[in-house]
Amino acid sequence: MDLFSLPRLGLVVPPENPTAEPEFNHLLGTGINVYTSRFPVTPGAGLRAMLETYNEVLPGLLGSFGALRLDATVVACSASHYLLGPEGDRAFCDELSERAGFPVQSSTQAILAACEALDVTRLTLVSPYQPWLTDTSRAFWERAGLTVDEVVLVPVGPGPAGPTAGDAHYDPYEVTTAAILRRVRQRELPVGTALLFTGTGMGTLAALTELVRREPGRTLLTSNLASAWWARRVSGDTGEASHPLLRRLERATV
Repeated sequence: MDLFSLPRLGLVVPPENPTAEPEFNHLLGTGINVYTSRFPVTPGAGLRAMLETYNEVLPGLLGSFGALRLDATVVACSASHYLLGPEGDRAFCDELSERAGFPVQSSTQAILAACEALDVTRLTLVSPYQPWLTDTSRAFWERAGLTVDEVVLVPVGPGPAGPTAGDAHYDPYEVTTAAILRRVRQRELPVGTALLFTGTGMGTLAALTELVRREPGRTLLTSNLASAWWARRVSGDTGEASHPLLRRLERATV
């Protein structure tokens, strides 16, 4: 195999995100070379201000790849694109693609593309975000025409009054597989709803592998899984997907 003849995927990632590159590498295997750029650190900024900064600097950040020839780029930060709404997000990605000369896609638009390919119209949202950002995410999907049946919050730890307390601690980067499975298991999920695990920083591959075993017929989507699926479609990687979760998704969208 000629390593440098493989398709090239750019990946733009928040600075502290420990999950995106490992999951993309596991999902894509050796079929695509992945090259990463990271958003800047924003000391002292609140979460919303940080996400707004990501959107402001993204056009220039894509230029940090220089003359490196890329076949496509994924913006692996769902939260910043929720702030734009589905139409604003789509327009932003179209503008970035035109500037860059290759397809640029947000993880949120990749999820919408996967939902369309799967004929998914109903979601149960599994979110590690603070409640206000979870609400923003839900509004995004509903404005895109999807029905959100349920929301399953996955805090890192409960507040003093219990797991639904308003002071529960939320951090996608600290969520464990056990926490995901426990929170999903506690809910009686509607039949026919797809499970969407939002956020590129929440590690989900082990949890999804267990959920596939438990419910082989349910559609499971994550920000990184949908983005890897999109990347293979647009970059020319035509071989069989190496990861079983990606193979499962691709077989469902043929």
